[in-house]
Amino acid sequence: QVQLVESGGGSVQAGGSLRLSCSASGYTYSTYCMGWFRQVLGKEREGVAAIDDHGTTSHADSVKGRFTISQDNAKNANTLYLQMNSLKREDTAMYYCAAVFNPVRGMPCNQVLESGSRHNFANWGRGTQVTVSA
Repeated sequence: QVQLVESGGGSVQAGGSLRLSCSASGYTYSTYCMGWFRQVLGKEREGVAAIDDHGTTSHADSVKGRFTISQDNAKNANTLYLQMNSLKREDTAMYYCAAVFNPVRGMPCNQVLESGSRHNFANWGRGTQVTVSA
């Protein structure tokens, strides 16, 4: 059974940094798209960053230059990271780790994850709260 467990959230002042981690286990496919979403209560879930099993990454325009997704990949177990620098108040949200295994090839990972989010075939963690204060 796939498990995604996030950690590393917390409260920080604007301009500060946090690093989120997501421990992924219980999967058998060697190909995947994994990434981070965030959601503010009452608003739609937003894709933040994505990475595939080759290490190809993408970041939302709102976080480019400030956030970096990376991974420490072992066979059928992966730790996903999101390094968040220069945090802003608008980064305050619940951050979720997401994964789609054996994805359709030829589609960018961020689109795979967005599709997985919309059509309910992505795997999700429980989330970790990030709060940025002025």
